[in-house]
Amino acid sequence: MSIILDAFDKSHINDYSPLVLAYIGDAVFELIVRTLVLSFGNAPVNKLHRKSSQIVKAKSQAEMYFKIENMLSDEEMSILKKGRNAKSFTSPKNADISDYRHATGVEALFGYLYLHDRLDRAIELFKAGIADENKGE
Repeated sequence: MSIILDAFDKSHINDYSPLVLAYIGDAVFELIVRTLVLSFGNAPVNKLHRKSSQIVKAKSQAEMYFKIENMLSDEEMSILKKGRNAKSFTSPKNADISDYRHATGVEALFGYLYLHDRLDRAIELFKAGIADENKGE
């Protein structure tokens, strides 16, 4: 991924709205989740999808918000809160508004870290956010 990010102008990242950061963060989060699910072993795609869907849903991301918030730097916390407080013009289909907003905060943070080429930090936070949920898989 660094080839893509090498061509990306990082000087404007702080100008992006939290919803734009969440847009890219959603994809980053999904890729991390799919990689995790594959680590459980080869399985039919529909089984992989069901497991991924449980982790990607807004409620799970909202739970992650509260698990990682004490691990964040001031800068990361600022991004998390900006994402949470962003006014989206879409409404959640399968989540309550509180979970949806907290999930948007997590996605904004993951997008921010990715664009700053700090995927290692996003993965560290992801692992902390799902700790104890995947034992025995």
